[in-house]
Amino acid sequence: MAALKEKRTCGQRCEDFGHFVWDSDEGKFMGRTPEKWVYISLYYVSFYAVMTSLFSLAIWTLMYTLDPYTPDYQDRLASPGVMVWPDTYGEEVIEITYNTSDKASWMKMTKILNEFLEPYNDTKQLECNNYNCTKGKYFLQKHFLGPHHTKYSCPFLQSMLGPCSGFEDPTFGYNCSMPCVIIKMNRIINYLPTNRTDVAPYVNCTVLEGEGNVAKMEYFPENGNMDPSYFPYYGRLAQPSYVNPLVAVRFSLVGAKHAKIQCRVVSEKISYENYHDPYEGKVIFHLKALK
Repeated sequence: MAALKEKRTCGQRCEDFGHFVWDSDEGKFMGRTPEKWVYISLYYVSFYAVMTSLFSLAIWTLMYTLDPYTPDYQDRLASPGVMVWPDTYGEEVIEITYNTSDKASWMKMTKILNEFLEPYNDTKQLECNNYNCTKGKYFLQKHFLGPHHTKYSCPFLQSMLGPCSGFEDPTFGYNCSMPCVIIKMNRIINYLPTNRTDVAPYVNCTVLEGEGNVAKMEYFPENGNMDPSYFPYYGRLAQPSYVNPLVAVRFSLVGAKHAKIQCRVVSEKISYENYHDPYEGKVIFHLKALK
């Protein structure tokens, strides 16, 4: 039977470790001579320097080929989405419900609309978007002629929403049965909603349920038009002061004062029957006034 290996003491283990760290007999530090440590250090410094240079070159080449004003690859829809304000979303549907007898209830709606319309204030718009746009034509801009290498944006004034601007009626009709909603079409870079400019895209609302509860619908601006001069949109960097054109719709609720409404942006290039995206080209919401 082989003899049992003698168990080394703690002092012997420490002595062995110290000999490994510095071998005075062969002049080695942690198993290598100083000369070998110099060689291996130079190797790894050179290796990581080359890798860092290649990575930096790849990133520089990628950034050099990117256009900061237009995404090279964008998950864009064939048609823009449509949204409604006040944006009071339920679990599955948009429910704009308020109580005309409860000031806190309808004040909540007016607060949402006032905050949303803040960038559209007439004074602000005329200060930052003072370019005199030609109505009825696409505002095509090949060059960056605006200040600080930007493109001009057409002003959209809050007052253009008429009785739904909040100027004539600060409650937007929510203290009675004539509430206003605001329809906005989402932005898509370089998107033109029509192939011609003689017919502007416009908002059209229909009552899906409770038709007898809506006596009248009024659109602001007139006919619910979105003037072509607000298209195309060139991106946030190119047009930092751009604002979406809006359409306000005022409903006169009667009877049960509850209706399911669909508002869509009508144009030859805007589809609205996408089963997988219920907000493409249209928005559906419930409007209900309580007493």
